[in-house]
Amino acid sequence: MTVLERRPAALGASIANFGLLWPIGQPPGRMHRLALESRALWVEVLRESGISNRQTGSLHVATREDEEQVGREFAALAPDLGYSCSWLDRATALECSPALRSDAVVGALWSDAEIMVDPREVLRRLPEFLARRCNIAFEWNCPVLSIEHPCIRTTRGTWQAEQIIVCNGSDFDLLYPERFAQSGLVCCKLQMLRTPPQPPGWNLGPALAGGLTFRFYSSFGVCPSLPALRSRIAAETPEYDRFGIHTMVSQNSAGELTLGDSHEYGSPAVPFNSEEIDALILRHLRSFVRIPDFSVAQRWYGVYAKHPQQPYVRLQPEPGVEVITGLSGAGMTLSFGVAQETFTSGPKESS
Repeated sequence: MTVLERRPAALGASIANFGLLWPIGQPPGRMHRLALESRALWVEVLRESGISNRQTGSLHVATREDEEQVGREFAALAPDLGYSCSWLDRATALECSPALRSDAVVGALWSDAEIMVDPREVLRRLPEFLARRCNIAFEWNCPVLSIEHPCIRTTRGTWQAEQIIVCNGSDFDLLYPERFAQSGLVCCKLQMLRTPPQPPGWNLGPALAGGLTFRFYSSFGVCPSLPALRSRIAAETPEYDRFGIHTMVSQNSAGELTLGDSHEYGSPAVPFNSEEIDALILRHLRSFVRIPDFSVAQRWYGVYAKHPQQPYVRLQPEPGVEVITGLSGAGMTLSFGVAQETFTSGPKESS
């Protein structure tokens, strides 16, 4: 197997995210099962490769009564839907993380499935591991210019392959642009921030998500109280909806915290960050999180592809060629599961 990568390293959406494997965000049924299958493969790869990770689970933190109601409803429904979750009262939630504000938190939804990694470390070390362990060849700085199965024409010559899989992310312009124009895919730009390393010995504990996150992931659509929560947020803080903001925190092995994020949809994504968006993210995080060093060491934006109705898009533009893209913000969560599904199920047209 050979991977042709247009850049000198993997520098797309995967490196610009939280580094969260987040099964709880996938809706019940097929996609949640796929996320758990992907997680199992991730655990195996992380163990064998020695890539640092934190299998800490997650907390969705409630600071308002309506957020608590949604969290309690999901915890009650979770066992029948295949999630391993429980509702924690205020005192128990505060014991789980030193980052939670005791004067704000009323409780939290606990899930044991989530894992934190540093995407920058993963994207650097995973190719090395796959080359060594699975004999996969990586050809860097090798943009693909065109495909006419079985030929792949690149800036560095022509390859031939019986099965060709195109993972183009949000780049719709070069390969099969007419198919992408008809696919319904859109680009999503998200803004994120990172703190300096926190003091030695300070540990975030589980990955954190704020009450805004309940309205973001489709898994929580099963909760009867979710519409009321959405309505209250829209009425009180419409700016969070305008910029698609919800708040999460992860920690890497260096002790740095990744903070975010926002969601602006449209093609193409503009390359300019908004200070207003960063300020809104930090404002909401400060409403339930207190950390030793809240200063910002880095700011960046990422872009991913998303389909309004489908969890991801799988196209067959010609025999022997498949396109897999549009995993939205769940690329790291679903990656190994989607890869396994792709190689075991054979060609399939999803759009």
